[in-house]
Amino acid sequence: MTSRLVVLVSVLLLAACSGAGASPSPSAAASVAPTTAAYVSAAPSAEPVELTIYAAASLKGALEAAKAAYETANPGTTVTLSTGSSAALETQIEQGAPADVFLSADTTNPKKLVDAGLADGAAVTFAGNELTVIVPTDNPAGITSPKDLARSGVKVIAAGDEVPITKYATQLVDNLAKEAGYPADFAAKYTANIASKEEDVKSVVAKIEIGEGDAGIVYVTDAKASTKVTTIDVPPSANVPATYAGVVVKASKNAAAAKAFLDWFAGPDGQAILSSFGFQPPS
Repeated sequence: MTSRLVVLVSVLLLAACSGAGASPSPSAAASVAPTTAAYVSAAPSAEPVELTIYAAASLKGALEAAKAAYETANPGTTVTLSTGSSAALETQIEQGAPADVFLSADTTNPKKLVDAGLADGAAVTFAGNELTVIVPTDNPAGITSPKDLARSGVKVIAAGDEVPITKYATQLVDNLAKEAGYPADFAAKYTANIASKEEDVKSVVAKIEIGEGDAGIVYVTDAKASTKVTTIDVPPSANVPATYAGVVVKASKNAAAAKAFLDWFAGPDGQAILSSFGFQPPS
């Protein structure tokens, strides 16, 4: 009887030890919890980023597509667009406007920010463009050649003197004046036909669309974006290449994210979008 009692007690003791091994004590469980909690809190989390892009009016369509693509590829990033005359936007940034990236229809305005110490790094060229003449689809003035821009009675819609399209257009007019068949006073007659000067190139297109002018010189991409105008080609020998450049604004509160966007826009993904809107690679 005594030997059986000893065996029974031994069996019960072994069972108790096995059960204790299967279920850790509260103190043991507590020793594991801090390690897990520390790991979870150390896991990276995407911080929301808001980027404000100031850009040339001629980039509006391409940038709307780029905004959608970039926000999809970068969850948590919100892109806000403000488009207008490159010259006016550059002035606003000089005066403290809260832009993160500035995308201009020329290289002159970004260089102004660089030279003034208001840019974070050098300007980056990202696109090219060319010029064309547009007329309303019904072409009431019967314009068939850029030469007609100097014809008496033709109403030309232009942009303001500081707007990049005006500088390119002036160079184009000077080039056309040297073409065979153009009158020597072509540039003077063209200037005399300017009926109004608009704030940016999109405003030039808008006035031609509604018939408030007979013709205007705009970027090829702006003509392509409108269904209410017809183009009059200019001689390739006289055309003027436009180069677009951008900078990260030094006052940006999201400089790293702003640089990432500019690099992306100037890179393969951005170039694919720009190309679909008729832009050329930067020269």
